[in-house]
Amino acid sequence: MKNFLFFAMLVLLTVSCKNDEPLTEVFLPKIFGDHMVLQREQPIRIWGEGIPGKKVLVKFNGQEKETKIDKVGKWLVELDPLPAGGPYELEVNGKKFYDLQVGEVWLAGGQSNMEWVLSAGVEGLSQEIADSDYPLIRFFKIPHDYDAKHKFDVRGGEWKTADANNILKFSAIAWFFAKQNHLEKGIPIGIIESNWGGTPAEGWLAAEKLTELPAYQEKAKDVISRADYWKQEVIDNKLRELKRNELVAAPENGEIQGVANLAYNDSAWSTVKLPQDNPFQDIAWFRKKFTVNQTENVKLNLGDIQQMAYVYLNGMRLFYKDWGDQVNEMIIPAGMLKKGENLMAIRIINTWDNSPVLGKEKQFYLKTEGKTISLEGDWKYSNRVEEAIPIVESHHYQPGFMYNAMLAPILNYPIKGVIWYQGESNADQHEHYQELFSALITQWRQAWGIGDFPFLFVQLANWQERKEVQPESNWAFLREAQTNTLALPNTGMAVTIDVGNAEDIHPRNKKDVGHRLWLAAKKVAYGEELLFSGPKLKNADFDTDKVRLEFEYCGEGLKLRSGDAVLGFILAGEDGVFYPAKGKLIAPNQVEVSHTSVKSPLEIRYAWADNPEVNLYNSGDLPAIPFRVRK
Repeated sequence: MKNFLFFAMLVLLTVSCKNDEPLTEVFLPKIFGDHMVLQREQPIRIWGEGIPGKKVLVKFNGQEKETKIDKVGKWLVELDPLPAGGPYELEVNGKKFYDLQVGEVWLAGGQSNMEWVLSAGVEGLSQEIADSDYPLIRFFKIPHDYDAKHKFDVRGGEWKTADANNILKFSAIAWFFAKQNHLEKGIPIGIIESNWGGTPAEGWLAAEKLTELPAYQEKAKDVISRADYWKQEVIDNKLRELKRNELVAAPENGEIQGVANLAYNDSAWSTVKLPQDNPFQDIAWFRKKFTVNQTENVKLNLGDIQQMAYVYLNGMRLFYKDWGDQVNEMIIPAGMLKKGENLMAIRIINTWDNSPVLGKEKQFYLKTEGKTISLEGDWKYSNRVEEAIPIVESHHYQPGFMYNAMLAPILNYPIKGVIWYQGESNADQHEHYQELFSALITQWRQAWGIGDFPFLFVQLANWQERKEVQPESNWAFLREAQTNTLALPNTGMAVTIDVGNAEDIHPRNKKDVGHRLWLAAKKVAYGEELLFSGPKLKNADFDTDKVRLEFEYCGEGLKLRSGDAVLGFILAGEDGVFYPAKGKLIAPNQVEVSHTSVKSPLEIRYAWADNPEVNLYNSGDLPAIPFRVRK
């Protein structure tokens, strides 16, 4: 009996010791942090790395689950879904995270128009700052990164709650989208920003998937077959990038030589004419002497600077222009000027393509109360003041490289859906875009493993010189490819053919874009019945001398924003020559189009140009979707 009791106590002690196994430190990806938002009504996944074989204990809102770290050091715990709510606390092996919310998580992807931050001259900024205190709206910005292999974690980032300071660096479109979502649904909203200006869609799609697309097979197979080469080249390129960034952010390398001072001897420098001689190379320094007779209320306009610049007056730094900042007319502080001769020095770097640009015709001047002093003409120039910047290749454009570094690390993090604004960098290969973009959406959904989540995207806005007839517009073809992608389930499109800027690929009206994405979300993601789209062509009836068009999504009827004729149509007959045609409203959902030079119409196109003039809307003030159709 004594032996039995002793044995029983020994077993209990052994089990107790096993259950009380000390918890070791574990590593969690950066997406986990204070203030994070978790997707409601989806299993909550917590994962990380640690010592193989050790225990991981996760505690969250009364749930307590554990697992063992696998033999390669990875672990994942799946918690039960929750409705919207919070704040909650998460504990993983003693490490605690505070102020967690459960709500809706959206990923904001694409290129610069999605990345464009509120502080970069967005319309209505002052109103947004005044109405920015929404602690249940949180953003997580994934820094730019790329790699030849799937990464376990993103490069950096932290969850930021919405307030007057933080929103300045939020994606403007994502902010307007999130704000409407939060105000209407009354739940926490989390935005994960994974975007990068100027990037093509193929960089955001797994290379393995791209091998299925003929137009991208060669590059994708190269990335896969030469994996070791690309891994090393990425490392080498990033080292060059670090060196470049170090040089870019060190204006003191030129300042200590006195380059910005009036007395500096620039006789060995070249003389260039601005803005005619643009662009330049490397770290470009410019100097120009000018004379003023007053120091009060002197205004400066430099017209254009690409991309970043440090501007000096008489040795003092006047301002720094970042890549997304606008160049506006500004008043020079009187204390920086002196009556008589002054010296302006400018240091410019363009990390985009190493082609710095300074000045713009008729927008390059100083202005006093009674006189305008043109800054056009001769400037002293040198790009040898500082070390030449290293050549950094755009390897993030390679098939799958941004996907590997900026998406693969967060695929375990459930989301509600995606908002996407991209296509500008694929316009010259528009014939492949529908297949490419459809593959991207499909592959993302497969990789996340949470079903066909809503994928909402922005059709390219109007841009560049307005041409009345432009049947070969790359942007029009790209827009058509985007429209055709709506064939995929649970997709929606925001048409922005009316909010662009002829002179700027980055239109500053981001509120309408966010609003139109939100209308699409209400339909696609939340199943609401509403007018979520602009008028869409339903049927085209070609008559002997005209075309009758029938539209759907008209609401209470079609309307014109201006004038009494429908603008934006081009019409062609048997000879294939297009003519600018005007239409007229003949019914709440119908338009009739004709042109005297087209007796037997065979093809009609609407809003088919880089920057078409349009005025056709529905009762919800949403613009008609561009289209083309043949008899």
